[in-house]
Formats: sequence, structure tokens, C-alpha cells
Amino acid sequence: MIQFLNVSKFYDSDTVLKDVSLTVAKGELAYITGPSGSGKTTLLKLIYCAERPDKGRIVVAGWDLQKLKQGTIPYLRRNVGIVFQDFRLLFNKTVFENVALALRVRDAHPHEIKEKVTGVLKEIRLMHKADVFPSHLSGGEQQRVVIARAMVAKPTVLLADEPTGNLDAETSGTITDLFRAINARGTTVLIATHNDSLFHGTGRRVIHLKDTCVEKETVG
Repeated sequence: MIQFLNVSKFYDSDTVLKDVSLTVAKGELAYITGPSGSGKTTLLKLIYCAERPDKGRIVVAGWDLQKLKQGTIPYLRRNVGIVFQDFRLLFNKTVFENVALALRVRDAHPHEIKEKVTGVLKEIRLMHKADVFPSHLSGGEQQRVVIARAMVAKPTVLLADEPTGNLDAETSGTITDLFRAINARGTTVLIATHNDSLFHGTGRRVIHLKDTCVEKETVG
């Protein structure tokens, strides 16, 4: 589902990733961990073409990103849901409108939008706040809206960048449970985190980055 073959990324004279090779299988839930500056966020950006590799090859959901033209990137991203660390919610739009945006950019029919957004808001237990603006939500609630926005279009792959970085332990557990439920439906999930407690005891594969390289793989 996700494959990196000897991928390197440079910013001017700085090496961000060096000769990274890894595979995340279809339907897998895996973690990427490492200290700040180890390349976790850049690796995720390469998967959804926010960045391009300087060396190597990347294949995502059957798309060879090396051959992908700029105009085709939006079609790739229809298969990839993204949960950002900084939420990136639109604070002038309601919870419903924020989640619906992922379908409106695909020109979905209004009836389909209402049905799917209502369904996903019920799943994350925020239907009662559908008409509320994000500024009136807690941090954990805002993160659940971000996850709903990422999953409403049923992506093949879901990427999460430090999804619990600003949340307390209890709320982090709720968010982690959501990712497991999404994965259980067949979505491939890749979570970047420096928080060891997210993957300890999960039995899931953990890819460790250090000094821009894959240092090792373990089981959480």
C-alpha cells in the first residue's frame, strides 16, 4: 500500500531523509517514531505529495509518485486522508461544514454530503455539536473533527502527524481508539508520533527514525 525505495530528501544542504526504505501493507496500522527533526513529518508529506523526493521511489495505493504529474495529485489525495497536528480547521465554519468540505471539493451531491457527514459525526460522538464553531470545542473535540474530516470520504490510506501531541492521556486514548476502529474497517493507517505510550502494548509495527534514517523496526 505504501512503499519507499531508497528515498532521500534534502533542503538546501540539509539532509532530512536518507536512503529510507520501508513498506506499509494494505490494511495495516503502523507507527513512525523518532525524536524531533528525525524526518517523521517530511516522510508523511512525501506520501501525499506535499513534498517530492530528491532520490528514490515512492508508491502509494498503486500510484507511482515519481510518474505523477502535478495535475493528478488531487486524485491521489482523494485516496489519502490526513490528520494534521495543528488541526487546520476553518473557524468561520461549523463542525458540519468543516467535515463536509472534504466531500464538497469532490462535487458530492448535497444528499450524499448530509448522509455521510451525519454518519461520521455520530461515529465520533459529536453529532450534537454539528452546528457549533470549532472555537467552542475542546482540543480533543477539535481533533475528533479533524479525524472525521479525514475519514468521511473513506480514504484508502489515513495519515496522522502527532495526532495526540496537545492532548491529555485520557483524550489521547479516545483518539487512538478511533484510529483502531478506522483501521478495523480496512483503511491503512500510518501514525507519526514521538509519544511511546501510543504504541506500547499495541502489538503493532513501529518504524524508528533516527538521524534521517530508518534505525530499526520493533513491535509495540
